[in-house]
Amino acid sequence: MSSAWSRQRGVSPETSRLLIERAHEELVAGNPGDTRLADVRPLVRDSWERSLASLVGAEGLPPMDLSPEELEEYRRAHPLATVMDMVRGLLLPGEAGDSGVVVAVGDASGRLLWVEGDHDIRGRTGDMGFVEGANWSEDAVGTAAPGTALRLDRSVQIHGAEHYNRLVQPWSCTAAPLHDPETRRLLGVIDVTGGVEAVTPQAQLLVDATARAIESELMVARLRQRAETPKRRKARRAPLRATLRVLGRDRAVLETGDPAGPTAAIELSARHAEILLMLATHRAGLSAERLGELVYGDGTGATDTLRPEMVRLRKVLESVAPALVPASRPYRLTVDLDTDAQHVVSLLDRGAHRVALAAYAGAVLPDSVAPGVEQVRASVSAALREALIEDAGVDVLLAYADTDEGAEDVEVLRLCLEMLPARSPKRAGLVARLDRLTP
Repeated sequence: MSSAWSRQRGVSPETSRLLIERAHEELVAGNPGDTRLADVRPLVRDSWERSLASLVGAEGLPPMDLSPEELEEYRRAHPLATVMDMVRGLLLPGEAGDSGVVVAVGDASGRLLWVEGDHDIRGRTGDMGFVEGANWSEDAVGTAAPGTALRLDRSVQIHGAEHYNRLVQPWSCTAAPLHDPETRRLLGVIDVTGGVEAVTPQAQLLVDATARAIESELMVARLRQRAETPKRRKARRAPLRATLRVLGRDRAVLETGDPAGPTAAIELSARHAEILLMLATHRAGLSAERLGELVYGDGTGATDTLRPEMVRLRKVLESVAPALVPASRPYRLTVDLDTDAQHVVSLLDRGAHRVALAAYAGAVLPDSVAPGVEQVRASVSAALREALIEDAGVDVLLAYADTDEGAEDVEVLRLCLEMLPARSPKRAGLVARLDRLTP
């Protein structure tokens, strides 16, 4: 039997997979002259070499380029938003949650804007960062159908072990670029990910046909729009992008800037960090009395202590981010302020457990004793733990068990033990840890 994975004839798929895996190991180890690389498809071998030259990690997670708020705003305005119903109808007919594949649509930079399809596969691919907002360009994650299709401007199929990133090698995918029907500039990419059924010749024909149908629909919609009376639209100013980083640090860092421009960062005092975190997590605003309680506790004089601190905070913000200066009565922020803690929770909501764990740099303002901060700290920690226990794979759970928070979590350690294969060498270490924790 011949294999689509290898250039050799008469090689079984399993043998071909082993050859590809060994060739990949040799290239990553710095042996580009290894003879096994001649057995790799030229398309894949060239992509591997580009990935290596771009210093892509062989086991890295994709960067999360878009926060939930940025994602919503960006894809509302994206031209591919108007064809998503067509994508679902052609590639996910019937019950999408039991389709056996995941369909993703990304922009021209490789950022995934929509990820839909089989619930089980979405949960498992989410662990490797295949989620909305993640960057799956070739420069970010190496050889994978979405990024390589954009790089080559042609449809591409990547079989499991052909992926540059080892975390992606359990999956196979077919992707095709999407173009503006008039200018032919790249608009984005459409991808189908799953098992072997995602890389059949029929799958490539279907993805290619869907791409052409999308481009035709865009042209029809554009002609229809031109026939209507044009309406003037007011120009919109680029919104402020602001993030408060509070995970694993006692002095928070405030990062601000335009979405398309450079980012400035300033370290805040412990008290200012506590106040801004409370305002960021209570978007509707807080009375002076309630904010005082959350920051200082229930003792008398909290409101009087808060007011001069607010004056000092306003002076700091006026010099670095005037748009973030809080309004009063009630105290509130008039623009969105994201936090890295909220980012972790949003990743968990999207099923990106491994990415969320990697983004979790530690507890929220760990030395703070402000009641409101303690609530946020406990909430984020609990959300992470519960999501991992309920849905994460064993590799992610094991990684959590190696963190400060998971190291002595008996329930997590026992769950890892249950999920590991009977002959796994990792079992002995878990048993020893459990023996120490449970007399």
